[in-house]
Amino acid sequence: MTEQPPPAEYRIEDLAHLSGATVRTIRAYQDRGLLPRPERRGRANVYGEPHLTRLRQIAGLLDRGYTLASIKELLQAWDAGLDLGGVLGLVAEIDGPWTDEEPSRLSRTELDAAFGGTSDETAIAEAVELGVLERVPGRHDEFLVPSPQELAVAAELHSAGVPLRAISGHLREVRGQVEHIAARFLDFTTEHVFQPFLDHPPTGAEAAEAAALVRRLRPLAQQTIDAELARAMRTLATRYLRHHLSDARPAEPQRPTEGVAGAAAGPPAAVEPVSAPRPETDPAAVREEVLLPADAVRAVRALVGPENAAAFIAAAAHREVQARTMDALAAGGSRPARSGGTGPASADGSRPAPSGAAAGTAGGRRADGLSAQEDRRGHPDGQP
Repeated sequence: MTEQPPPAEYRIEDLAHLSGATVRTIRAYQDRGLLPRPERRGRANVYGEPHLTRLRQIAGLLDRGYTLASIKELLQAWDAGLDLGGVLGLVAEIDGPWTDEEPSRLSRTELDAAFGGTSDETAIAEAVELGVLERVPGRHDEFLVPSPQELAVAAELHSAGVPLRAISGHLREVRGQVEHIAARFLDFTTEHVFQPFLDHPPTGAEAAEAAALVRRLRPLAQQTIDAELARAMRTLATRYLRHHLSDARPAEPQRPTEGVAGAAAGPPAAVEPVSAPRPETDPAAVREEVLLPADAVRAVRALVGPENAAAFIAAAAHREVQARTMDALAAGGSRPARSGGTGPASADGSRPAPSGAAAGTAGGRRADGLSAQEDRRGHPDGQP
């Protein structure tokens, strides 16, 4: 009967020499739970072949780009008897790049030229802190650029007049919001797609299936953000443009003789008098002339026609008064507003400005950002 050779035994110095790791690294792996504890014999620690195999596994995974935390999870799966190949494929899919963009290198001279030809050490330090730039060890005049597109955006903004500190502050804000969106997407896909793989250690087949799902879903997050950002920019940019053009337009001269009935007598004035009767439900109905912005009068005419503009404005005002009266009653017994105004007059005859929701309505735009005219467009009878 052939005798089996005794198992190999190593001191920590021998194990370090054979594995290529340092003694300090081996002890650190033990503290992290990556390496089993050695056998204790008297005052000496004895390592065996399993320790050498595990150290070589860790070195190979580190060379493939895995972090120590990921390696620990993989080794635990291996110790549990799972197929390490399938688990490795899943981890590689998750840890892999989420963009096709390739990093580049940039010299200090090229960097300064991209930002106006001046050197700003504070801005460079902040860019390094944000990860926009990475210093190359031993090369003080060269930087690694993980995302050339991101750096190009910063250079373009700076050439358009945006200060560097404003750019970095904006990036910090955007990064926080994007990380929130990414976390929400991961929660969403975990709940609806990956939960069956997470309630138990996955088998090799399950890990391979999960890796294929990651590969399929990987571009969806980017596609969703691209589409929604384009939609939001189109909507908000149009709104911003209209707002600023309206503010920049010079006021037209007043034409106090023109009212709603005089629509054919030339272009409307900036402020137009409207002779509108009170609703017929008011027993004390009289005709009063009220000055209204020309834009509002034009919008009403376009909506209901010149012949119905006065009646429409009177009905809308009456409805607003009724709504404020109901709000005041619901708020705790405040005195209802009279049909002729929004509250009691002060000593000088003026009335207090509306507050809360009423103030938002009186300003022409509601809390959701829509004007009353925009709200009425969705109703067939033209009423809000």
